[in-house]
Amino acid sequence: MQRYIVITGCSGGGKSTLLAELSRRGHAVVEEPGRRIVAEETRAGGVALPWLDMAAFARRAAEVALADRATVPAGPSPVFFDRGLIDAAAALEHATGEPAPVALGAAHRYHRRVFFTPPWPEIYRRDGERRHNLASAIAEYDRLIDAYAALGYEPVILPKLPVADRADFLLGALCR
Repeated sequence: MQRYIVITGCSGGGKSTLLAELSRRGHAVVEEPGRRIVAEETRAGGVALPWLDMAAFARRAAEVALADRATVPAGPSPVFFDRGLIDAAAALEHATGEPAPVALGAAHRYHRRVFFTPPWPEIYRRDGERRHNLASAIAEYDRLIDAYAALGYEPVILPKLPVADRADFLLGALCR
């Protein structure tokens, strides 16, 4: 799906800020499944939280990512996803040690270019939904680069620039 564009990468690397900028410019965006799950599980007293049960959290993230894809409005306009199904599959593989099914990534394709926010220590912050440290975020980033590349995606590392310039870079890279 050439119009489904994933922005992924290092936790705390500026993904949500970039997606807010793309939305401000009139583009359709889909919020990160993980943050929605954390908010929902916290309200409900659930345990599908990355710091309590990573496997349950990753399974829920995969379900939400699939549902997000199913509810995207039809049409030719691009849709920007804050993380995607491959992120959830990589987290599940990391949590359980069981290889993520390659068929999952093959059946639910995104744009061939996947945009990665690199580790950016100067802006990394923990919060109520991001409890892990920067070293854990970097390890996740490395796993995601490998997972997307193994499925034939072209990782594009976003430069560490002000958000408007970062959005310009991403939109320009889609045209190449």
